[in-house]
Amino acid sequence: MPRPRSAPPQLLAACARALAACSPAPAPASDPGAAAPAGSTAAAPAAAGSTRTSPDDVRALLSALAADSMEGRRAATPGSARAARFIAAQLQRIGIQPAGDSAFFQRVPMALVPRPNGSNGYRLLNTLADADTVPAARRAPDVNVVGVLPGSDPALRDQYVVVGAHFDHIGVGRAVDGDSINNGADDDGSGTVAVLEIARALAKSPPRRSVVFLLTTGEEVGFTGIRWYVRNPRYPLERTVADIQIEMIGRPDSLAGGPGRAWLTGYDRSTMGEMLRAAGNPIVPDPRPTQNFFERSDNVVFAWKGVVAHTLSSFGLHSDYHGVDDEVERVDFQHMASVVDAGVQAVRMLADGPAPQWKPGGQPTPPPNFQ
Repeated sequence: MPRPRSAPPQLLAACARALAACSPAPAPASDPGAAAPAGSTAAAPAAAGSTRTSPDDVRALLSALAADSMEGRRAATPGSARAARFIAAQLQRIGIQPAGDSAFFQRVPMALVPRPNGSNGYRLLNTLADADTVPAARRAPDVNVVGVLPGSDPALRDQYVVVGAHFDHIGVGRAVDGDSINNGADDDGSGTVAVLEIARALAKSPPRRSVVFLLTTGEEVGFTGIRWYVRNPRYPLERTVADIQIEMIGRPDSLAGGPGRAWLTGYDRSTMGEMLRAAGNPIVPDPRPTQNFFERSDNVVFAWKGVVAHTLSSFGLHSDYHGVDDEVERVDFQHMASVVDAGVQAVRMLADGPAPQWKPGGQPTPPPNFQ
């Protein structure tokens, strides 16, 4: 592990507050729900170097979420359960209402499937009860974390905007220079922290539509968490006007314009991109459309169901993607805070203004076996 840089006293205090949020009594991975009880017009984004979101607060949250104690947050592991409890505690502290089937948790039933190489894959089960048909050693239960901020407009609060990120990563692997934990600071600890900070900002002045904060498991093992959510939505998909996922915003991308800028997958597939442009938001079109990022993140599962859905990112193809070097020390927190500010503006725009629409041919066709 790289040696941590020295931190100022105010940052150490912020880290202590974030780590304290993990204090609810531990629960086993099979029952993480036991640990967390139930409980206008967008402003222009702040200029780089002067953000509304605190870089120190962002660093504190990410330092906790991407710590070695989270063991790389692989789906259906104790590290994943620990991360889910941390996220739920943060939402509760902010004042977001629980919206899972067990307080903030939505149970996701999975089974381990042996592969020829000796590793395990993951299979999403059809129902929670189907877990009883799987041998105990092959059961892989996990959770999504779901909260809601009710809208302020009685005429629109039964419409929903989803803002989400996947909190899982790839866990513990082969050691490189003595480090075997894939901490996933950028992928997707950065997106998870962004969702929490967007929740914090919006809770101070709720927008007109309700906002669902959806932190999912299983993106790295076949979109299992988001697939379970769209099969079992906590709020009707026909009343969900938009979904914006946040993925890997911890480092600037020079092709997007550098620090403080981010890009949107499938920018011209719907009216969302032109709405952001009209609002002066520093979110630009995906500069690498040949990478097909639109269909490589959780947003595509919502899109297959007809919901206008895109992913916000600033991933510049850094070389430690899915490696042990995706560490907190490599995150540019001033940049990340600026992108969070842009995300706050984007979500408020979606929750206050006209609903975005697919352009002709913009909605992707689901694969034949999609369910």
